[in-house]
Amino acid sequence: MLNEPGLVWLLATVVVVAIVVPYLVRFRQRVRRDRERKAEASKLGIDRPVAQYPFVDDRFCIGCGACVAACPEGDVLGVVGGTAVVVNALRCVGHGRCEIACPVEALEVGLGDLKSRDDIPLLDDDLQASVPGVYVAGELGGLALVRNATLQGRKVIQAIAEKGGLGSGGDGSVVDVAIVGAGPAGLSAALTAKDRDLSYVVFEKEANLGGSLLHYPRRKMVLTQPVELSPWGRLEREEYQKEELLEIFETMVQETGLDLRFGETVEEVVSEDGLFRLRSSNGGEQLARRVLLTLGRRGSPRKLGVPGEELPKVMYRLVDAQSYRGERILVVGGGDSAAEAAIGLARQSGNRITLSYRKERLVRLKRKNLLALEQLMDRGRVEALFSSQVDRIHASGVELMIGDKERIEIPNDYIFVFAGGIPPFGFLKKIGIGFGGQSTDTR
Repeated sequence: MLNEPGLVWLLATVVVVAIVVPYLVRFRQRVRRDRERKAEASKLGIDRPVAQYPFVDDRFCIGCGACVAACPEGDVLGVVGGTAVVVNALRCVGHGRCEIACPVEALEVGLGDLKSRDDIPLLDDDLQASVPGVYVAGELGGLALVRNATLQGRKVIQAIAEKGGLGSGGDGSVVDVAIVGAGPAGLSAALTAKDRDLSYVVFEKEANLGGSLLHYPRRKMVLTQPVELSPWGRLEREEYQKEELLEIFETMVQETGLDLRFGETVEEVVSEDGLFRLRSSNGGEQLARRVLLTLGRRGSPRKLGVPGEELPKVMYRLVDAQSYRGERILVVGGGDSAAEAAIGLARQSGNRITLSYRKERLVRLKRKNLLALEQLMDRGRVEALFSSQVDRIHASGVELMIGDKERIEIPNDYIFVFAGGIPPFGFLKKIGIGFGGQSTDTR
């Protein structure tokens, strides 16, 4: 019979086993799952840098998994072999919460290797492009999120002010900075220019401000993270509805008296005698000492290039899902815009939603969009056709190819295409801005 010390040791051993063994089992399961996800990601090519990207320094990483738990997208990161690794780069939207959560500062969110990228302009530390005096801020430079855009807009103007070489335009014909685009980056830049006593003007091709936000669906949640809009104020919350954020921006413009020119598209930027001449769509011209491009990456929508695409039922933007009820709708695409459209339309009474995506599975979605879409698919509210492509569009139907051989036709009333946009890269290259893979030694 055990004496008292022996009984204590026995009980302690039982407790330790009861706690440690399940933990070890869960740990091994997690490691195995992350290893499988990493292998699948490598096969799909989604583990490599695309734009914003969490870089892990394995010299310091202790494999604690804090970064994995902190990521709101759910499966960007995993722990394999005792080190944090990226398993789905496409889902990284640049929150930076993983970087904050890392206890040993072994992780940093930044841009991937841009030397071979032909879709992101090469910029210096001040976000100046290969054309001296021309700067790029916001998602056009590769980083998403309102917070990143506002920080970059402010950073550029501060760098311009500190470098000097600016002065009064005399009769006002020359401004210190011409800002192209009135999205978060452009508005932040304008605020900073006003605060630093720099003369400026903001060109916006749309009739209202907001940049890419204008094209978001109604009530879409916009990720910001708390951010300063100095000297006006601060965005305190991490998420705002689209309409709410636009209303805040409109109030800010009214209260600060920012100089914005709406409905004016800048079509040409030409360097002349140390200045830049901007020619706009209304025939006007503006001289500026510096130019900041905050155009976004949306550009014009990418079309499918199939017969019938010119029919009026084919659209590239969904503004109000509640306008569609009792309809047979095809949503084309596998990104967040397509998912959000499918989710919004599926929640309206009587709609029959089909999602067509050319790949075998969804790999690019934010976690909450993926979960919401999967729930609707499980309930039969959305039918997903993977490995499919639109082949022909008719007035009352649409033909799709499934794989390489199978052709199907489904009845259809409306088609929403979210195949991405054609970014304004041609405009940038015409100015002389270099992209990855190009020589940029022009200074």
